[in-house]
Amino acid sequence: MVEDPEDDWNPLDASVLQDQRQAYDDMRERCPVAHSEFLGWSLFSHEDVVAVLADTQTYSNVSQFLAIPNGMDPPVHGRYSAALSPHFDRQHMAKVEPLARPIAAAHLEALLCCGEVEFIESFINPYAMKTLCALLGWPEQQWERLGDWVHGSQQAAFNKDPIAGKSLASLFSEQVKANLDAHRAAPSRGADATDALLSTEVEGVLLDDDQIVSILRNWTAGHGTVAAGLGIAVLHLAQETALQDRLRSDPSLIPAAIEEILRVDGPLVCNPRTTMREVKIQGRSIPKGEHLTLMWISANRDPRAFDEPNAVNIERSTDGGLVWGKGIHLCQGASLARLEMKVAIEELLSKTRRFELAGEAPRRARYPGNGLAELPLRFN
Repeated sequence: MVEDPEDDWNPLDASVLQDQRQAYDDMRERCPVAHSEFLGWSLFSHEDVVAVLADTQTYSNVSQFLAIPNGMDPPVHGRYSAALSPHFDRQHMAKVEPLARPIAAAHLEALLCCGEVEFIESFINPYAMKTLCALLGWPEQQWERLGDWVHGSQQAAFNKDPIAGKSLASLFSEQVKANLDAHRAAPSRGADATDALLSTEVEGVLLDDDQIVSILRNWTAGHGTVAAGLGIAVLHLAQETALQDRLRSDPSLIPAAIEEILRVDGPLVCNPRTTMREVKIQGRSIPKGEHLTLMWISANRDPRAFDEPNAVNIERSTDGGLVWGKGIHLCQGASLARLEMKVAIEELLSKTRRFELAGEAPRRARYPGNGLAELPLRFN
């Protein structure tokens, strides 16, 4: 019998949750392959994470529940990924900007006269979820239910509460299926992402409702990450007014700035894998069937991969960055997420002369996110 390994750290310790970036940086240098009861085996170095991502035979990404396509391994993953990738091509992305920009503009115009605002709840969350509703062709007022589902799912993951997770999954499924039925009953179809999913085939067979629920669970969780990433980007710009002014004068630099800020300060902490055989990583033996946790934040701040990794340098190449993952499980919605964040920051910069933090450093969200629980801003 293989004995359970001793824990090297506690991811739920208050010191870790208070400053996740610093805690994971410390672990990368002190114990780059670390065991804990909560996360299993955590990998903190850029090299180790990239090696796992490249070896889909040894490290499985199959989820305990249906998760299309990110919770699948080859060859099944490839079939679903190929069927869904057209939803994120240039033609489809060109339709998103006219949906997202008016939402951003309307919310900002209502806020800028206030002087000081709490930016997460007043702009970022409604912007991200209303844009998703517009993309899907769902009633705008459903954005709050989607946002509540994202928040509840994160809480269930943090608490490892399967009962809450199952209840949330059931509520989400009901909401999706009601919208699918409404689209089927509509007199005309074909204009939005929900209609596109209803017409999507995998090897000649239409997606069924449960499969679409799985796909939209992934898209909705992804928009929670978009909201977290946008909050982080705005925080850095509020703190680095020289960069803010530079982007305001040259908006073409905004995409590079987003990419680099999120490398330094990633919105998503980690993703799981499972060992399909016994492996040895940095001298530590990990048995078959063990849970691995790939620590994106630490890998993206590894000084062995990036010079001065904590500095935001928008001229640097982020080709080695793992903000969107890497390999076959590279985030399919990355183009959509980048576009939504770019539009929001363009609107914010064009409609302001300067914005800054109103008060102390804002309170951070907890694992499994690294976004912001609040972001008080002052507009000048």
